[in-house]
Amino acid sequence: MQGNCFDTSIFSIHKFRGNTKNMYEYNYIKYIRRIKMFQIRTDLAVEARELYSEEKKREVPGVEVKKEENEKFSIIRVKVLDEIGEKYMGKPIGSYITIEVPGLKHPDEDLKDEISKQIAKELKALINNTGNTKSLIVGLGNWNVTPDALGPKVVERVLVTRHFFINYSKESDETFANVSALSPGVMGLTGIETSEIIKGVVEKTSPDLVICIDALASRNMNRISTTIQISDTGISPGSGVGNKRLGLNKEYLKVPVISIGVPTVVDAATMVNDTMDLIIHSMKSQSKVGTEFYRILEDISKDEKYSLIKEVLEPFMPNTIVTPKEIDELINNLAIILANGLNMALHPGIDLKDVNRYIK
Repeated sequence: MQGNCFDTSIFSIHKFRGNTKNMYEYNYIKYIRRIKMFQIRTDLAVEARELYSEEKKREVPGVEVKKEENEKFSIIRVKVLDEIGEKYMGKPIGSYITIEVPGLKHPDEDLKDEISKQIAKELKALINNTGNTKSLIVGLGNWNVTPDALGPKVVERVLVTRHFFINYSKESDETFANVSALSPGVMGLTGIETSEIIKGVVEKTSPDLVICIDALASRNMNRISTTIQISDTGISPGSGVGNKRLGLNKEYLKVPVISIGVPTVVDAATMVNDTMDLIIHSMKSQSKVGTEFYRILEDISKDEKYSLIKEVLEPFMPNTIVTPKEIDELINNLAIILANGLNMALHPGIDLKDVNRYIK
């Protein structure tokens, strides 16, 4: 958007009375100005919704939310319905499925299998997979940087079959689907925009569907490696850490694009801010209501607090992102889970027994 879109000086309040659409526009401008001011970094639709709900104490206009609870995981389905929801969320119109699995920090084999099956189920619901569907799986990210290597690691474990279909001149198969895969790297390694590489491959190989896997950024350390987001709107690589590249979506690639992402990093200032929130909440719970100290804690503005944190951190660690020390193990586990889910979703004759036995 152009910079003058956020200049509220051109508006006057009386113009919005009796005009719901314009009132949404006015509120949207104020909200976006605040988000941009504090550069809250997140790729997750569920967190974009939470940011709005925490501030406004209501649901986001133009957005539908459904929750499902399971013994080991929960699913939050966020659906952006119209342009109003698109503006407030900062996400395109479409479906965003978030699977939250706290146990993924230290998963056992049974949990890995259960989540792989759930991912396969969600993908099958999004993909109109016929016997002739040709899929291209793209592993986004830098394989030399562990927190960003999720996409390439998944591609290593995906069962690719396109060459068999070409060699045997087959259009379909009862057991396998036509699947190809690509890890295009990042611009710093290739000197080429990732989107340009993918577009060239799509134009040459003519898949019916593109599935992108990428590492994401979160605003909450608890969601690192425990949250899986699946969307039918494509993806903008690097947007969560302020390095937004050209988006990979249906408009650009001319085929449907499904994205799968897991947060592996969090902004340092956001993490400190959340820690301070917990400290302040704990101090308030132990303070007597009505005392001067309680009033001081009550008057601390979230905006002022976050601004102060950014100001203090900027000279020493600007634009710093944080990842867990056990990120190597987390990435390997997540790659297995996502690859198994993809293999089961795309290949009609493959089940969990097959992927665990033959694909490592």
